Amino acid sequence: MIYKFVIVSDEADNFKLQIAIDSTATFMQLRNIILDSAGYGKDQMDSFYICDDEWSKQKEVTCMDMGTESDEDIWIMDDTQLDELLEDEGQRMKFVFDYMTERFFKVKLKEVIPGKTLHDPLCESKIGNPPTENVDISEFITIPKIPDASNIDPIDKSEFYGDEEYDQDEISDFEELDNLDNDHYNF
Repeated sequence: MIYKFVIVSDEADNFKLQIAIDSTATFMQLRNIILDSAGYGKDQMDSFYICDDEWSKQKEVTCMDMGTESDEDIWIMDDTQLDELLEDEGQRMKFVFDYMTERFFKVKLKEVIPGKTLHDPLCESKIGNPPTENVDISEFITIPKIPDASNIDPIDKSEFYGDEEYDQDEISDFEELDNLDNDHYNF
């Protein structure tokens, strides 16, 4: 069976890849054809995420087992065939190619062709330019600006409790609260 995928990016509106690959190929083979077609290197950590119809992540298929303790199944790209997790036309995935900034491609299984096989993955078409592979991390981090304290008026300490104008009678009304009968209130 042959799977045909469409790959797009929210960062580059005119970018689109169409990939044909055998359903028994691994996620690693799909990863490699996407990276090769986009002109990206293969030296970064990346993952596929199987998504629901709203692009919410469901299952992760990663490059390598990071050794985390988890009750969830761990899917490794080299060990997982596409047809183990994908079977329906319209199935959605995110391919996170930049972990530091969570940048990703949207991948959709556009067509399933039964009864045919494909020896090597194939980029059937490439339109536009992909987003730059690496970005400056400072573009994604907002550092709050610290206000200039030289413009702030000094604090008038006479407004605080303990100044010379303190009047004990100001709080004497609170003694009446201690004498209230709490049975009349629903606490």
